[in-house]
Amino acid sequence: MKAVQIFSGGLDSILAAYLIKEQGIEVIAVHFVSPFFGIPEKAEASSRQLGIELVSVELEQDYLEMVKAPVYGHGKNINPCIDCHAFMFRQAGAIMEARGASFLFSGEVLGQRPMSQTKNAIQAVDKLSGYRGLIVRPLSALLLPETVPAREGWIDVSRLMDISGRSRKVQMEMAERIGISDYPSPAGGCSLTQENYGKRMRQYLSLFPASTLWELKILSFGRHFLLNDNSLLLVGRNQSDNNNIAALAMPGDCLLKTQERPGPQGLIRGGSTPNNDTVRLAASIVASYSDTKDLPLVKVRIVRGEEIGYVEVEARDRAEMPPSL
Repeated sequence: MKAVQIFSGGLDSILAAYLIKEQGIEVIAVHFVSPFFGIPEKAEASSRQLGIELVSVELEQDYLEMVKAPVYGHGKNINPCIDCHAFMFRQAGAIMEARGASFLFSGEVLGQRPMSQTKNAIQAVDKLSGYRGLIVRPLSALLLPETVPAREGWIDVSRLMDISGRSRKVQMEMAERIGISDYPSPAGGCSLTQENYGKRMRQYLSLFPASTLWELKILSFGRHFLLNDNSLLLVGRNQSDNNNIAALAMPGDCLLKTQERPGPQGLIRGGSTPNNDTVRLAASIVASYSDTKDLPLVKVRIVRGEEIGYVEVEARDRAEMPPSL
């Protein structure tokens, strides 16, 4: 028998996979990747430790449409947690059917998340997914309604668990008991649950309503400033930001870089074709975060497609910056 798991690679998903695998069931772990969550390297390391198959799935545009208008609404920020979980179970369900597996499961713990892991939320997820009765949550199975796999005898529920709440003490004790010591610390999580990211994303979508899902990856990098023609300026905060901003540039974007001394990568996106005033404003902001800010004039290189030009500007006073996102 086979079962398909939604697999983050974290401790809860590792333990859930262990509990199902030890019952002689083949586990196919599905790791979802989006601009907001998913670390394939972490999932790969965890799946190797367990000796289970890993399938990595990059989410597509239909996921973004769900985020914009979820059936069960957003949480405290822009997180559509109930709809998101149901969406992933639908995707995993398609893999289940294609691979001849019998049921789905996850590492969810009752009461660990306020929006998506209450009893009512879990019932809503199951209904919306289209796989009600076929979703097992091994870490909290003894606290939840009976599922088809339990009723049909595909799994022995008495060998599953009754964990609830936000503490991971029980999980850590279990990991030690079964000899699992290499697991990632809880960190990061989904960007959609973060207040600042949610505000930034809402503003970005208002400026660029036709955005694609993977275009939004750029929201995770740099400082963001709204310019006076409704274009957006990104300014890198470190070398990693600089590299990512340059790599994620789209046709029509302008890239800005100071010349004489080190400075951040800048990028202008949107608005009309950037005019001289917009470019000079953006260049002055980029200059203010560079090592050239003490010079009377700073030379900034401007690249847009095949066009390359230069402007000389004064570094902008930090007190006079445009609105940031």
